[in-house]
Amino acid sequence: MLELIRMADQAAKKPDQLSGGQRQRVAVARALVNKPDVLLLDEPLAALDLKLRQKMLIELDLIHDEVGITFLYVTHDQAEAMSLSDRIAVMDGGRIEQVGAPAEIYESPRTSFVAAFIGDTNFLEGRVEACPDREYCRLAIAGLPGILCFNDKSLQPGQPIYLSIRPEKIHISRERPEEKPQRNYLPAVIEDVIYLGSNTKYWVRAGGYRIQVFRQHARYFLDEQPLRWKDEAWIWWHADDGFMLDHFRKADEGLLAVPPQSVGEPLNGK
Repeated sequence: MLELIRMADQAAKKPDQLSGGQRQRVAVARALVNKPDVLLLDEPLAALDLKLRQKMLIELDLIHDEVGITFLYVTHDQAEAMSLSDRIAVMDGGRIEQVGAPAEIYESPRTSFVAAFIGDTNFLEGRVEACPDREYCRLAIAGLPGILCFNDKSLQPGQPIYLSIRPEKIHISRERPEEKPQRNYLPAVIEDVIYLGSNTKYWVRAGGYRIQVFRQHARYFLDEQPLRWKDEAWIWWHADDGFMLDHFRKADEGLLAVPPQSVGEPLNGK
């Protein structure tokens, strides 16, 4: 087992001579020594710092591939769940909200709780205005032009909906981009900018709504004029990148980009 966790050279050490990551690996080895059918891990990396957690995730994945048994891994950390799992069960109050592969959970959540718990998202409240074809609907959201969205739930005109858009699906630029079919375009004003190294997080005001946008730094030019606080900009996303929820839990109303006094009522600048 020490060879499995790559610690055979540490066999003579006392427990207090081991690092936090090494102790966690020893704990896994102790659990595996009896050859269980299922290994239960209850937030095993919670006490470790970020770099060590990331390293241990790789170690656990390699151990899982080596021993070939089921790991049931409990965590509140979305990144851990997404990077380690073949299947995720999202639970709330002891009830399973959704079970599926990581990509399914993230890209097609069934409830507002799942959409908000796994990753970041923007929620907008409105109704289905029209469905010009079987694939797409036009949504009426107060203060915004008609928003196109893929109609994966076969909703009908007149139904109330909650539109969810992941921040990384939204593009942002100073100039208005060239118009293309099935894109949604909104003029916006930047209210906050947070530079995070690999990406920049923007909060923008569009039609009275406060919307979060992530801009990935696949390429970054130091001489490029960055978008700053109070700059005017454009945001846009493809209709396929939003998804509609036909219900919204009362407990999740604080996640809406607009207070839910009435369907789609804007923030009125507050």
